Formats: sequence, structure tokens, C-alpha cells
Amino acid sequence: MPRVTRSPRRLLTVAFISSLLAWSFAAPVAAAPAAEAEVCEPAAAAATGGLRDANGVLREPVLRGTAAQETPASARGTASSRFSEKIDVHFHVVMNTAGAGTVSNKVLNDQIAYQNRAFAGRLGGPRTGFEFRLASVDRTTRNAWYDAGPGTPQEDAMKKALKRGGAGDLNVYTTSGNLYLGWAYFPDIVGTEFEYLDGVVIDYRSLPGGEYGTQFSLGGTLPHETGHWLGLLHTFDGGCSKAGDLVADTPAEREPTSGCPEGKDTCRGKPGLDPIHNFMDYSFDSCYTQFSPGQAARAQEQWNAFRN
Repeated sequence: MPRVTRSPRRLLTVAFISSLLAWSFAAPVAAAPAAEAEVCEPAAAAATGGLRDANGVLREPVLRGTAAQETPASARGTASSRFSEKIDVHFHVVMNTAGAGTVSNKVLNDQIAYQNRAFAGRLGGPRTGFEFRLASVDRTTRNAWYDAGPGTPQEDAMKKALKRGGAGDLNVYTTSGNLYLGWAYFPDIVGTEFEYLDGVVIDYRSLPGGEYGTQFSLGGTLPHETGHWLGLLHTFDGGCSKAGDLVADTPAEREPTSGCPEGKDTCRGKPGLDPIHNFMDYSFDSCYTQFSPGQAARAQEQWNAFRN
């Protein structure tokens, strides 16, 4: 993934699902987002720009950056069984003065436990080689940060003040989400002047036990966003094109998934059904079970290239 020195946050764009727009790629190197976010309440988010899911629900704004080059390992879908990385997670719980956004340590530990099950293949799929441990928790009450949106001065200020560790530390900011389930920056932000933005922002209600129920409150948002933080694209990026999401073993998918529609097949004539159980689709949390071996390989490669 070639690095860029331009500001990804200045490139916020309205983008809709298309073979040539924000989440599309041409092999071996093409344009890709530096950050992404997902909407969990379509009525509230109707005025914002971004990508829509298969049911027309507005899901995310896109900050563009650059995509990584597809490597032989990810093309073959082979991950190293010897790969092992323990990632320190720093949670920054941001609340408003009315008390919204409060998150207990138990919930954060439950999220880490779910994260580890997802990346260890205990829900399905392969062991990716990544393990997560809760390294620190801090809590801040500030209305502007609680409602910070992607690419805003409030996001800048929050992250400049709270970010901990280096490129191999995962900073997670729990906020209102500013209408979105979350957003995350790709690893090519490391080494640029905007490295302070590196990390994941999620709606605190998407944590385990939150108010979105089995749709978005089982803990699936953080693995999805962490996937982007590790260099993974959406399974539907590139649509039915040959390049797709730059991982060979995820079946081609024209449209993102909403819910858990078994048998969904938006690229007829291409091998396999849509990967609705993959963490990098837009399915409900209750539908998520796995990353693919090729995604594990790509994540390992991206880690070694940018975060190691």
C-alpha cells in the first residue's frame, strides 16, 4: 500500500455503490478509502453522504486514501500459521454532559472477548494470528467530542488529546458515532503527518449488550472496523470485477448485505454465494461468523508492511 502525504480527512466524499466509485479497485493498485463509517439509524442519517446498502439504507461516509498492492500470499489465500501478534487496545470512552456514552469496564472486557473469538476463528473461519488485550481505559466528558464526526476538527482534537501508543496499538474511541456505527483508517496513514487520526471510532451502543440488539449490539462492529485498520476492504468492494476486494477467496459480491439473507447471490455466474457471514460485509451482528484465509493473509501482510 503506497503511502500518501495528503490529508485523508479533506477528501470526504459522497459515494454510492458502483464498480468505479469509492470502494472499487483495479488490480494491482487502485484508489481506496483511508477511512469508512457505517450508519445504524437510517432516518437520522438521511442528510449525510455516503454508501447505501442493498435496501437503500445509508451506511457510511468515505474518506479516500490509497489501496495496498495485492501480494502473492493474499492472492493464494495463504496465511502464515506461525504469525502471532498481541495488540494492545486503548479504549477512550467519551461521554456528554447528560451522561450518555457511559460504558462499564465489564462491557469493554466483553468486547475484547468477542474480538478475540472473531480473530481466532472460534466463531468460524481461520485463526488470523491476531490477539487483543485491554491495555488502558480512560473516560472523558466533552459534548463536542462525543458527537465528533469523521474528518471534523472535533475528531482532530479528540484524537490529538487521547491517542496512545504507536502504530501497533489499537485506539478505540466510543462516542455517539455521529449517526454512524463507526469508521476506521487504513494502515497507510502510518508515517504521514495525519498518523494521529489512526484508530477506530464506534458508536458505544454497538458494544455487547447495547440498545441495537442482535442487529448491531453483539460486538460485530469493532471486528469490522479493526479489519479496515488491518488493511481489509469490504467484501463487496469492486463488485463483480476480477479484482474485487483484493482477496481471492471471498466470493464476488455486487451489493452489501442487509440482515442475513441466506442464498444471496448478486454476482451470478461467479463462483460462490455472497459472503454474508464475513465480518467485512454489512450483515447484522447475528450473521457474522468469520474472516477468510485470504483476509487473514492480507491482514498479516498489511501488519508487516505498516504496523510492525
